[in-house]
Amino acid sequence: MGDRTLSAIGVLNLQGDVAEHLDHLARLGIEGTPVKEPAALSGLAGLIIPGGESTCLARLMRTFGIAQAIENEFRRGMKIWGTCAGAILMAREVVGEAPCLGLIDLVIERNSFGSQLDSFISEAVIPRVSERPLPLVFIRAPKVLRIGPGVKELLRIDDYIAAAESGEALVTVFHPEMTPSVAFHRYFARKCGLDPYGPDLQPDVDPKWITTSWTRLARII
Repeated sequence: MGDRTLSAIGVLNLQGDVAEHLDHLARLGIEGTPVKEPAALSGLAGLIIPGGESTCLARLMRTFGIAQAIENEFRRGMKIWGTCAGAILMAREVVGEAPCLGLIDLVIERNSFGSQLDSFISEAVIPRVSERPLPLVFIRAPKVLRIGPGVKELLRIDDYIAAAESGEALVTVFHPEMTPSVAFHRYFARKCGLDPYGPDLQPDVDPKWITTSWTRLARII
């Protein structure tokens, strides 16, 4: 990886839950930066591709000329985490449509649960991420149907995989940024080689979290 300065995690700032991810990173003492242009990828330890609308995000990535730059930085060592729509963009195979980035060997199906009205909240223990039950928010969520060699399940629910990772990539079909939990953001930061606040300073599930805390960051995106 040469002389890369691995000090911050970017959040793709084209559409979707950008400020919410930046807020969770800030709660862990991790420098987060919105990313809209290829040049902003330089020096990042990792990149979060947020939830939103995958078709819209793919089109904007092409418009802003950032898709190829993301692939290039990924090959150079930058870790990437896709949440919901971000997971769709990262998948090597998408049921019924062409893949976008193809950075992780899995098959995903978009809108697997139905319409917006079929969104739901649940919780699960994900041992590699936290010993505590974590809240899970599913909004028009996809399902990971199969994973390839080198990809590990982090969470399986019924007949689908809800979270998976390779050495370089992480995908979740749910939205940790819309919950009081920073466990996945801490897990990703450590995957990127960064040192977030420990659980004693910021518990995996923060009972004092305010749902509007992200609004203070909306002005920077």
